[in-house]
Amino acid sequence: MTFSDHFSDRSPQYAEFRPRYPDALFEWIASQCPAHRVVWDCATGSGQAASGLVRHFDRVVATDASAAQLRYASPHPRIEYRVALAEDSGLADASMDAATVAQALHWLHHDRFFAEAKRVLVPGGLFAAWGYGASRVSPEIDAAVAHLYSAVVGPFWPPERALVDNHYRDVVLPFVEIEAPPFQIESLLTLEQYLGYVSTWSAVRRYIAATGNDPVAPVRAAVSPLWGPPAEPRLVRWPVFVRAGRAY
Repeated sequence: MTFSDHFSDRSPQYAEFRPRYPDALFEWIASQCPAHRVVWDCATGSGQAASGLVRHFDRVVATDASAAQLRYASPHPRIEYRVALAEDSGLADASMDAATVAQALHWLHHDRFFAEAKRVLVPGGLFAAWGYGASRVSPEIDAAVAHLYSAVVGPFWPPERALVDNHYRDVVLPFVEIEAPPFQIESLLTLEQYLGYVSTWSAVRRYIAATGNDPVAPVRAAVSPLWGPPAEPRLVRWPVFVRAGRAY
């Protein structure tokens, strides 16, 4: 079985610039679990979610189909990183108290992945998938980045991206659904860090491959006078959306 690999060629940048999720999200996940022995973080990438989950679980098994991504994950004595497909984890039946997938559910084959998640979860175990929407800095900066997202690299987004734009509402979960409270990522970023994040978008990489041009350069020119001193961090916010449920 193959997998959609849009990030291995930018693994160092992905590890450096992708935002970290709020601890309130992981606290909520832990509060919904029958136990806190072990959680499976599927499609972990460079371990952003695994690093948050380990603060609330005894052990994290973090899998990703990309060995290149895992090479840049932060090591931790209670996180076990494995190369594995989401649909074929290699985990034992009914062995996980929770299964999570952060900003990656849209890349997975849902029927096969959900069957795998149901197989490895204990009865009553929690499934949680989440993602984040467009970043928010200021109306003027947001408008420049939104133009890049839609008008410039819009045609280069993989079709699966539409599921993120719709906050996974079109995904049918085979679990007893739980409504999650609202969460928000907040991060203080310099201009270079913010544009580094934008440069990790899969559509940006596809645009460069197709045209040979960097679509972020005009955004830099537009945003720089709006940012202020480039080395001065500004608060960047991303709204987080969650779909969650319990295994039965």
